[in-house]
Amino acid sequence: MNATNGKHVAIVGATGAVGQEMLDCLEARHFPIRELTLLASARSAGREIPFRGKSIKVKELTHESFEGVEIALFSAGGDLSLEYAGSAAAAGAVVIDNSSAFRMDDQVPLVVPEVNPEAIANRPKGIIANPNCTTIISLMALYPLHKLYGLESIIASSYQAVSGSGAQGIIELDEQIKVLGAGGVVTDDMKNVYPHQIASNVIPHVDAFTENGYTKEELKMLNESRKILNLPDLKVTCTCVRVPVHRSHSVSITAKFTHPVDVADARAAFANCPGIAAKDNPDEQLYPVPLDTTQKDDCLVGRIRKDMVFKNALALWVVGDQVRKGAALNAVQIAELIE
Repeated sequence: MNATNGKHVAIVGATGAVGQEMLDCLEARHFPIRELTLLASARSAGREIPFRGKSIKVKELTHESFEGVEIALFSAGGDLSLEYAGSAAAAGAVVIDNSSAFRMDDQVPLVVPEVNPEAIANRPKGIIANPNCTTIISLMALYPLHKLYGLESIIASSYQAVSGSGAQGIIELDEQIKVLGAGGVVTDDMKNVYPHQIASNVIPHVDAFTENGYTKEELKMLNESRKILNLPDLKVTCTCVRVPVHRSHSVSITAKFTHPVDVADARAAFANCPGIAAKDNPDEQLYPVPLDTTQKDDCLVGRIRKDMVFKNALALWVVGDQVRKGAALNAVQIAELIE
């Protein structure tokens, strides 16, 4: 930290997985910080967290925590964002919120820096929203193609890692794997995070179901993509699936466009594209897998091919670390855009 240059940054939810990842991103990207305030619940207050050679003590989150703060990164869940983000903004901080609390608020920009950075300029509430992780990862692959061909519709199936459910999702998977590996059976008392066994299984259920049969997670892809791309008529059908992978989400996408598509041109569109790269050579069995992006900044896209049902459509596969680019890194990149 530099005593004279940089900003006063606060992280709300600093002891959580995304909060810790935010710290890693701030350090790795040499974000200019004059002062760092780490905020969490009363039970975490007093804990010390290392950052840039110093030990920073975590403070209890209150409405008075934001005096002098210029950027407040929130990653403590929607309820706490709704309760405290207004206080942070009223104190003069630009709030970058990782929850779903403000994403569909017309007065709050919803931003993927590689897609719509200009949106941050209009933030009447002093709040900028981070999109859902699956939306971010999908749009990282779709936006370069949208610029080429004009996106009309998306049919997607996500393969979402258990860390998307927090640390307890990882613990539940690992405990079930141990039991199965020892020849045992997963019992009901071992199913706390998920309604079904997750080890050696997949569960087509992420977030709560709504009246139309889709889950909230699936509707986020529809509503958030429309807002970010400024395509109010974009058609989206999504099925979100939890898979027994520790980290990094994968998404299978069929994207239909206004203009005719070409596979070679589509693949070339990702050259020199920030935050996304093509890994796509079927002859050499080259395609992205979750381990390729785990704890890495960039998303990867592969299996690019013409769809065999729809005209002017491409099928593709995109993978990204949902804790990093799908949450912490995207928030830090937004912070980098704030003057």
